[in-house]
Amino acid sequence: MTRLFDDPVDVNGVKVWQDALDRTRQEALLADIRGVARAAPPRSYETPGGRKMSVAMTAAGDLGWMSDRSGYRYAPLSPEGGRWPEIPDSVIAIWRAYAGESKLPDSCLVNFYGEGAKMGMHQDKDEAGLNWPVLSISLGDDALFRVGQVERQGSTKSIWLKSGDVALLSGDARLAYHGIDRIKFGSSDLLPKFGRLNLTLRIAGQRD
Repeated sequence: MTRLFDDPVDVNGVKVWQDALDRTRQEALLADIRGVARAAPPRSYETPGGRKMSVAMTAAGDLGWMSDRSGYRYAPLSPEGGRWPEIPDSVIAIWRAYAGESKLPDSCLVNFYGEGAKMGMHQDKDEAGLNWPVLSISLGDDALFRVGQVERQGSTKSIWLKSGDVALLSGDARLAYHGIDRIKFGSSDLLPKFGRLNLTLRIAGQRD
């Protein structure tokens, strides 16, 4: 991590450190996340409304995020019934450097975006406490990241997140609506078959 002390780009209050992780660091992270995926295979969840999500997901840590007809939630067990794998040390190190919190995350969500995948505008509000930050790490293909306001109808700003970028939702922007409008499939060769991995670190199980 060579860019920690560069000024981040401000996107409606969300801080984005561009080129925060060099290629060597990205490859090491990817190897660790492959280990997570082997222990807890990614799957495309169903929304409470019955729609299949275009993003495949898995998790590491004490809690993983899940969705089905009964709703959105954090759960200590994977759909296969086992505990989620531990968050890799390489991922924790990025939280320590950028999150500004001494308390460590208990959840790392891993989202895989294939060709055509996207994530609608949403708030991260399923956590027990909503004042802890959410830290995002981008690996692979470029993604058009859109950030709105705390109110759904507020104005939005967009930025292309590239492989190695780190974003932080904290403070007034912690509950900002945000989403991925599209990815630029094939824009990075980090993943052999292209696509994007997004890691989001958070403290999900503790109240403020």
